[in-house]
Amino acid sequence: MNHTRRSFLYKTAALTGAASAWPVIAQQVSGPAPAEEDVSPTEDLMREHGLLNRVLLVYEECLRRIDASVAQALRFDPKLLADSASIIRRFIEDYHEKLEEDYIFPRFEKAHQLTDLVKVLRRQHEAGRNDTEKIQKLSTAAALKQPASRGEVAGAISHFVRMYRPHEAREDTVLFPALHSLVSQHEYDALGEDFEKREHELFGAEGFEGEVEKVAEIEKSLGIYDLAKFT
Repeated sequence: MNHTRRSFLYKTAALTGAASAWPVIAQQVSGPAPAEEDVSPTEDLMREHGLLNRVLLVYEECLRRIDASVAQALRFDPKLLADSASIIRRFIEDYHEKLEEDYIFPRFEKAHQLTDLVKVLRRQHEAGRNDTEKIQKLSTAAALKQPASRGEVAGAISHFVRMYRPHEAREDTVLFPALHSLVSQHEYDALGEDFEKREHELFGAEGFEGEVEKVAEIEKSLGIYDLAKFT
């Protein structure tokens, strides 16, 4: 039946001089072919900034509860903070920032463009890693019971959030848009393929989407997943 129908449609298209329409007709008969997602390198980096922003919201909620814990007004499982810092370490610092440091920053430095901005961004990456190390070390129930360590982790969270909001905003609005002027379209597309390959090498088939799910579970545990609550 399918063979007969396809033959009829093909002959009809040929007789009317519209043989070029056959791929469209064949697709309608057999169904659309699955298409792979085509993500540009800067779009990839920017949506990873979206993941970072969600962790920053988690950090702010944890900070609110740490500050309130002095009066024992709020309590939370320190593991949620530790898991959040782990996502920052593995996905943001060891993967996302390494892409910037290995593929993006050197192109600007070689072209002598936005070098002052790149220098600051590199320093902030290093400062952020120091904050993450403190947060990971002090995200325990024992540490949060001590005023000194509680103050230290609160300071690290506050600094990290305050630094990374303008950090990522400057990359999204200044650095990434300028990349187009430094590379050819072929090189730009190749960067996207390199990023995708690296992502799946480190995080498996789930990649970025798997990390988003992890953050969502933390948000649910803290009661901040429902977007309507922020209205």
